[in-house]
Amino acid sequence: MPPTRKPVAPPDTRKPVAPADTRKPVAPAATRKSVAPADARKPLAPAATRKSVAPAPFQPLGHLKSVAGAIAATGTLVAPAHVHKLIDRRGAGRIPMLWHQAVSRSLGVTSRIEGELLGRGVLYVSNHISWLDIPVLGSRIRGSFVAKAEVSEMGLVGHLADIQDTVYVERERRARAGEQASEIQRRLGQGDNIILFPEGTSNDGVHVLPFKSSLFSVVEGEGMEDVLIQPVTLAYTRLNGLPLTRQRLLDIAWIGDMELGSHAFDLMKLGRIEARIRCHAPVRRSDFADRKALARHCHAVIRASYQTLMRDPS
Repeated sequence: MPPTRKPVAPPDTRKPVAPADTRKPVAPAATRKSVAPADARKPLAPAATRKSVAPAPFQPLGHLKSVAGAIAATGTLVAPAHVHKLIDRRGAGRIPMLWHQAVSRSLGVTSRIEGELLGRGVLYVSNHISWLDIPVLGSRIRGSFVAKAEVSEMGLVGHLADIQDTVYVERERRARAGEQASEIQRRLGQGDNIILFPEGTSNDGVHVLPFKSSLFSVVEGEGMEDVLIQPVTLAYTRLNGLPLTRQRLLDIAWIGDMELGSHAFDLMKLGRIEARIRCHAPVRRSDFADRKALARHCHAVIRASYQTLMRDPS
């Protein structure tokens, strides 16, 4: 018996399809939701008017505390330093070191020594980042700095440098180079420590500039072959407990013709600064063929150490 098929509805009972003119019309292009053209979109604020993302100073009134501390230290220690120099021709003794320690504390700077500092009659050579290097190194090393002659004319700063028996050099007057080198040699020979920045200037703190071999002429000549020369690396590694960023490092660095007063006031507002002073193995002039080789050695040691300290600020 053949299977029964499902009957197909006759044509007049099928579901009718709406004619084209009764279908839901499509909105004309003129009434569709338009996308604003690029030139009609909300413009970005120009760069000059955008909100700055730079953090606010950690210590807005830090400069007041620092200035008060420096004034107190100066008022307390300058007079005894003068008296000490009258009694002892060798200088003010430990008083300048105490002044540097008090000023470092008032600036919010803490430092620590890594390695062993040598004793008397040592030429310390260090990288140079900022005027801040002076109180930081001066608080840890008992010695006199080598500075450009202009420092002696900077009012109170020059007076304080005189108390510390700073050795002034006139770089433009080469005729006096031998006389200035002889003074440093004399000081080293009598057991004084001398602190030298062989870069010849401060820099941005990102790099260590090449050392000027001419500044090592102080260890040339008769009787200077065995003078101890100790490379020292100085690095500012942390700010308010956090690793120091490159931007904040530029806030510490004293570059070019920056005005000392305004730079110092801005630095005082940064907060707590941590510095590390790494002492390296001493060398002698007689260990090298000439002063250029000595300068290259000291630069290589300090540069490598500085990069290590900045990568690992712990």
